[in-house]
Amino acid sequence: MKPIQQYSLRAVLAVWAAAAVPMGLLAWVIVPALAGERLFEGRVLGLTAGLVWQFLLVLALVYREQRSLRWHVLREALWLRPPQDAKGRKGGRLWLWALVFLAGAAALQLLPLTLPAPASHNMETYLDSAQGRETLSGNWGLYLLILAMLLFNTVLGEELLFRGLLLPRMAGAFGRADWVANGILAGLYHLHQPWSIPRSIITHSLLYAYSVKKFKSAWLGIIVHSSSSVFIAAVILAIVAS
Repeated sequence: MKPIQQYSLRAVLAVWAAAAVPMGLLAWVIVPALAGERLFEGRVLGLTAGLVWQFLLVLALVYREQRSLRWHVLREALWLRPPQDAKGRKGGRLWLWALVFLAGAAALQLLPLTLPAPASHNMETYLDSAQGRETLSGNWGLYLLILAMLLFNTVLGEELLFRGLLLPRMAGAFGRADWVANGILAGLYHLHQPWSIPRSIITHSLLYAYSVKKFKSAWLGIIVHSSSSVFIAAVILAIVAS
């Protein structure tokens, strides 16, 4: 495969904008205008569409760089490979570092880092409401859509774009601080839920970006980030099955 290109600051910000702006417009303009009273369902559908767009954007940019989308090319171009350390060791016990970062993610959840969210956009409030339980109970089609949203959020969309595509290409613009800049940009990307930006900047920097940079494997970021998706999917499954 061809060498991974280093992005300029302008290119990094352009990719960031291509991910963040559509999500913000979907959440605050397009979905409220079209969804009416079915705001929750509209948000799930809209955000899923925005995350699918990010996945397609990643594929387009990799193809532009590598002229191929074969798995062995994607694996190297997006760091979808086993973790490796400075001594050249790969995989094996290095996967256990995921448990360390998972513990860090759990610890950060205990800190009051999230700002108050509007009730209309607060999933926790909605799931606890009578309307939320009525909407979700027995609604397996909506649950499958939520699973698709979660999959694209922490595997194929957000995580693949920021850690798989951008992080390996940001050293040219940010040097050794590339993982810090990556975490900040990933946090600021959350225009669709700005109340989560403070927590997102910290978790994306200290956990996702750092783990991926240290071990040159996007899988570590995907694993740690996906832990929240698994928890959300389990909570909603209990409501749907009730």
